[in-house]
Amino acid sequence: MPTNYIPFRETNYFSDFICDYLDEKPKLKPLYNRFPAIGNFEAQIEEKLHSEIVREPYRKVLVDVLTKQYSQINTSELTLQNIENLNSENTFTITTGHQLNLFTGPLYFLFKIISAINLTKQLKTSYPNYNFVPVYWMASEDHDFDEINYFNFRGKKIQWNSNQSGAVGHFNTEGLDAVFEVVSAEFGLGKNAEQLKKWFKDAYLQHNNLANATRYLANELFGKHGLVILDSDHKDLKRLFIPNIEKELVEQIGFNEVSKTNSSLEDLGLKIQVNPREINFFYLDKDLRERIVFEDNLFKVNNTNISWSKSELLKHLDEMPERFSPNVIMRPLYQEVILPNLCYIGGGGEMIYWLQLKSNFKVHNVTFPMLLLRNSVLVKTKKQTSKLENLNISDKDLFLKRSSFINKKVRKISNVDIDFSKQLKYLEQQFEDLYKLAEQTDKSFIGAVKAQEVKQLKGIEHLEKRLLKAQKKKLADQISRCTELQEQLFPNQSLQERNTNFSELYLEYGDSLIDELIKLLEPLNGEFTIITI
Repeated sequence: MPTNYIPFRETNYFSDFICDYLDEKPKLKPLYNRFPAIGNFEAQIEEKLHSEIVREPYRKVLVDVLTKQYSQINTSELTLQNIENLNSENTFTITTGHQLNLFTGPLYFLFKIISAINLTKQLKTSYPNYNFVPVYWMASEDHDFDEINYFNFRGKKIQWNSNQSGAVGHFNTEGLDAVFEVVSAEFGLGKNAEQLKKWFKDAYLQHNNLANATRYLANELFGKHGLVILDSDHKDLKRLFIPNIEKELVEQIGFNEVSKTNSSLEDLGLKIQVNPREINFFYLDKDLRERIVFEDNLFKVNNTNISWSKSELLKHLDEMPERFSPNVIMRPLYQEVILPNLCYIGGGGEMIYWLQLKSNFKVHNVTFPMLLLRNSVLVKTKKQTSKLENLNISDKDLFLKRSSFINKKVRKISNVDIDFSKQLKYLEQQFEDLYKLAEQTDKSFIGAVKAQEVKQLKGIEHLEKRLLKAQKKKLADQISRCTELQEQLFPNQSLQERNTNFSELYLEYGDSLIDELIKLLEPLNGEFTIITI
């Protein structure tokens, strides 16, 4: 299938921070361990091999937890083998994480996981003596329900309303039967529509909480490709993390280390993604996920009456580590403690906050992973590609903001020349001659020449805008066809991957959708990918 690439910087949809990272600018090198190039993984493997946390009992606990979590779902042979391989010291993970968005949320959920799957394949080819397992880390302890309780389908927002609170992975699936009725009507008829309905029904109406529902759905989509899905909200996994939790609670290392890094980033003029708190843990219980704070010589749970002395808190941590939930500063460290991980794959915002964390990892003596920006993709149908070619719209044109897109198109298809740059240049030359003349006479004449120059240049620019406006009106039908196509591919003038749900494409392509994406996407390519399926 036709594939095209555009540098991330040229899309104008990615921050300078991320583009500088991709360009390996020297100023950012202190913020990461190794850049994600295939040859750099050898050193990353060696460093991780010498880390105690990839040995027993960590691997055994991880495999035991995964085995329990997969006991109730139909698991592919490849995924089962990947879980079993995690017992071996020559097996490593490539991890991506994502919130428990309703019906996967935006398209980039797929692209994250496909990036992880494809990178494990590339690594196995380059390093055949090792095994590499793609892992999807479910953000089951997140508590921002409003970010995940909907997905977009053909311009409509399909939403699940619930008054539950606490960690979203614990949310029961009550009320999703009403959402199922909505999606059934929206998906319509046909084989692919029926499959989408079945996935939604089996995931959300046959499972008792959102974490289990999300695991089922992700496994249905990617199980045959060996994806391993982990819910880290588990007592046995948290127990492995107790030394780090205690260090954070007592010494407030995360706050001190990340604050220093943030200060360095500000000096470089870079925008900070997250700010640390004095204590970077929440307290987790039924219907509750609130920050732990230290006030009046007591550790307290914000907005509750729960409090402990230092000794009481550490005793409670030892007895119930599952009650301690890492925030955005500590979650990455937790991930790298319990997984034999080499590389984390995320979006632009995630990459930035990971780049704030290296010094915190160093203090905890945990290997900092390689950081890879996930594949970003625009998917076009053959019909859309044909229309774009007929309208002489390039892939790069599509990334223009709407006004610039229209102006460029009008100038291109207009039968009159709307570019007045030649006239402006001629006018500027005439005034250069006038300035020379003015210098030979009364100097007050220079001011008059300048005023006349400004007036006439503005006049030419105004005439150009008037002509452009007139041509827009005259060519309205052609421009409408162009903007309609851009809107299809950039809904709400945003990237398709940040808005569109996979169901829209699945209705068109069925099971071949994910197979084609896996075939076409290259995780280490380093550019924005445009594909026609």
